[in-house]
Amino acid sequence: MKIFKFGGASVKDAASVKNVTNILQSEGAKNTVVVISAMGKTTNAFEDVIDAYYNKLSTLSEKLAVVKGFHKNIMNELFEEENAVFKEIDTLLGELDWFLERNTSSRYNYVYDQIICFGELLSTKIVSAYLTKIGVKNNWFDVRNFIKTDSNYRDAKVDWELTQSIISEKLDTSTLNITQGFIAANDTENTTTLGREGSDYTAGIFAYCLNAENVTIWKDVPGVLNADPRVFSKTTLLEQISYEEAIEMAFYGASVIHPKTLQPLERKEIPLLVRSFINPKEKGTQVSKGTRLVPYIPCFIVKKNQILVSISALDFSFMVENNISYIFQKLHDYQLKVNLIQNSAISFSVCIDNKFKKFDAFYNELKTQFKIDVQKDVDLYTVRHFDDKAIKDIESKGTFLLTQVNKETSQIVVNPK
Repeated sequence: MKIFKFGGASVKDAASVKNVTNILQSEGAKNTVVVISAMGKTTNAFEDVIDAYYNKLSTLSEKLAVVKGFHKNIMNELFEEENAVFKEIDTLLGELDWFLERNTSSRYNYVYDQIICFGELLSTKIVSAYLTKIGVKNNWFDVRNFIKTDSNYRDAKVDWELTQSIISEKLDTSTLNITQGFIAANDTENTTTLGREGSDYTAGIFAYCLNAENVTIWKDVPGVLNADPRVFSKTTLLEQISYEEAIEMAFYGASVIHPKTLQPLERKEIPLLVRSFINPKEKGTQVSKGTRLVPYIPCFIVKKNQILVSISALDFSFMVENNISYIFQKLHDYQLKVNLIQNSAISFSVCIDNKFKKFDAFYNELKTQFKIDVQKDVDLYTVRHFDDKAIKDIESKGTFLLTQVNKETSQIVVNPK
């Protein structure tokens, strides 16, 4: 049993869909679950729809038309007019319109999940229909009937026992299965999501529940590189990474592998392969039990658009356990992810990710009790296995605001030039 995951870039247009089907035919797709993301930048487009809908903007119909037109154009290149997929897509879009007309909830995260899921549903319907058209038998299924979670919309926690039971009992593993990444459902059958970029996690969930031979994530890069090629001019392919090293890299924000993906694979020692859908014959990177890193070189991880916050007591007293505990509780309450911590006698500094856009509310609550200095739009560089040259490479990126170093890792907050 194999698990394949294809991201949005791999199904961004009609030619890309054909390329995915070629890979599946070349790799041998029986006994395989294929997890597919929304096409291209569809998730971003749906977020524009959500914003227009939630804020009652006049641009809603325009934003919807963009999403619908994008998928119809791809279908027109792949299918003849009489293909049944056109009706199936119209049905899905009708369900979306129905929700937009009938929804009465004002909870943003709930609304977000009920709308955003259509990106994955549309893409998988189109890929499945194209496989059928070219004679590749496959089974499309709605992942929300298999992966069950709690009701923490936009970042749901998997009910592993129930999910394991459903997948092992109901999924036909003898055929080629096509399903969605990122989305799931709670016990009331409302859609939930596993966090942005959660399609990798979906692949890990199926691998764990099915005791898969391996998981392959198909990317537009040769494999896992030691740095983001959009930020660094010279990068190196990492041929082998241990689970422990990959989890460290994911924790610090490496974008190739989702942080939640690795834990279920490590528990059952299921190898994770990261390969290129552009050059599918290349070996790529293997994440598995074994050598920590091959080759053993510095690895750079960059998180942009961070907020550096320095907090101190109004009376210049020490920042001790009760202050810090209170601040952490508020960071949790406002869903602000902490990526770096540093404290001195009278100051506590954190570099945070404002993913859920709640920083202003956090700031307004704490400013009456603490002195708060804020610097927005900073970059956080993390260097695993750093050396002097690696630190010099970062010096060219901007002004250092904060540096933290331990045996294996250096983290530097930079004000970009």
